[in-house]
Amino acid sequence: MITIPYLTAVSTYFSYGLLFAFGQLRDYSRRIFDWWSTNNLHGYAPICLAHEDFYIRRLYHRIQDCFGRPISSAPDAWVDVVERFSNDNNKTLKRTTKSTRCLNLGSYNYLGFGSYDEYCTPLVIDSLKKFSPSTCSSRVDAGTTSVHAELEECVAKYVGKPAAIVTGMGYATNSAIIPVLIGKGGLIISDSLNHTSIVNGARGSGATIRVFQHNTPAHLERVLKEQIAEGQPRTHRPWKKIMVVVEGIYSMEGEICQLPEIVSICKKYKAYVYLDEAHSIGAIGKTGRGVCELLGVDTADVDIMMGTFTKSFGSCGGYIAGSKDLIQYLKYQCPAHLYATSISTPSAQQIISAVKVILGEDGSNRGAQKLARIRENSNFFRAELQKMGFEVLGDNDSPVMPIMLYNPAKIPAFSRECLRENVAVVVVGFPATPLLLARARICISASHSREDLIKALQVISKAGDLTGIKYFPAAPKKQEEVKDTIKLD
Repeated sequence: MITIPYLTAVSTYFSYGLLFAFGQLRDYSRRIFDWWSTNNLHGYAPICLAHEDFYIRRLYHRIQDCFGRPISSAPDAWVDVVERFSNDNNKTLKRTTKSTRCLNLGSYNYLGFGSYDEYCTPLVIDSLKKFSPSTCSSRVDAGTTSVHAELEECVAKYVGKPAAIVTGMGYATNSAIIPVLIGKGGLIISDSLNHTSIVNGARGSGATIRVFQHNTPAHLERVLKEQIAEGQPRTHRPWKKIMVVVEGIYSMEGEICQLPEIVSICKKYKAYVYLDEAHSIGAIGKTGRGVCELLGVDTADVDIMMGTFTKSFGSCGGYIAGSKDLIQYLKYQCPAHLYATSISTPSAQQIISAVKVILGEDGSNRGAQKLARIRENSNFFRAELQKMGFEVLGDNDSPVMPIMLYNPAKIPAFSRECLRENVAVVVVGFPATPLLLARARICISASHSREDLIKALQVISKAGDLTGIKYFPAAPKKQEEVKDTIKLD
């Protein structure tokens, strides 16, 4: 867990206190002015109460130019960021016809498949001409083509499972499938930092939810012991099913899951393992097969393997891989398969082609080069940031590296300063992170050259000096030793 320096925590609380106080003062002043104004909503209940959207109105709107920046190009190493302006203190933003060429440090384009690829793109275009952009149907009606069947076989083979099912949306893979796997009388034990799709899927299942400390197997075992001993609430009957849900790489922390220890504990207590590899599949491991390959875990020990195609594969949608019985059950029960429009055929073809490049089945070694480059780029960039004195979260080999900002005023300052130097970064604050743990999340790609990374480091270092976010002393620069020859009499 992150340990916040005392003075940093105090100053951050003080900043939020000022923002809250002035926001309340502005709300009070607004109510006085609105008392004389008339509107046509007399008798209606307000859709949003004042305190419910206070954060959006008084904090988020002031810096919303740092979020949701539109681009007008493919999400490659460099992107065209559309310029925007505001005439009402950032309450609304208007786009212009101008754009700025910026170094892209915010996209999940880990392997560089998000832009034109010499092997994938022609095949996708051919698929578009043959099948059209959309199936206009769910999988069980008229939305299954030969490409969908090939994709499911390709995914199952790639991740090392007997079968797989694909959906048209990565978020819906968790939120729609978890409620099918477990329900009332079941127990979900979730990592405290699992992302929103897992949280919403667990809540929608009706199962009892317990949380264990982030990436802490010892605490997971304590929670399992307690829950097995206590049983279901009120009745204390044994749980019908226990499922432990973790991520391969945690998207806001850049940390790699301690999967071997977690699998061992789940085996001991007969709990199912649900592994979300949205950010790890295709990005880590010798052949890009994710955290299981990186840490030497047999995929047979992971009961449900989930992942998305929106990151490393440059497409959309998600998958669940597992036993044939599990996948067959999901095809009969999962609403994302029964009712949602199936993944578009060109998108499915992009995934198949990307996997072939990764495995070298396109007749080249570009896939191996991409995997080597993202690993080298990630480790180089992380090491250099740490040398500069930034507080960087995450583990080696992870392409996600958050830089801690903490103070709310430093969120827009860092973002705007980087954009001024033509570097596009993503900044994240509450409620996506805890109140005190605002950060800039850097995502490295195999498409970044060493020159790109050096430029980014120079800009980030300058922005870090201006905003005061270098919380550790910088490593001393290596100086060449000059040897003087001293003659002794």
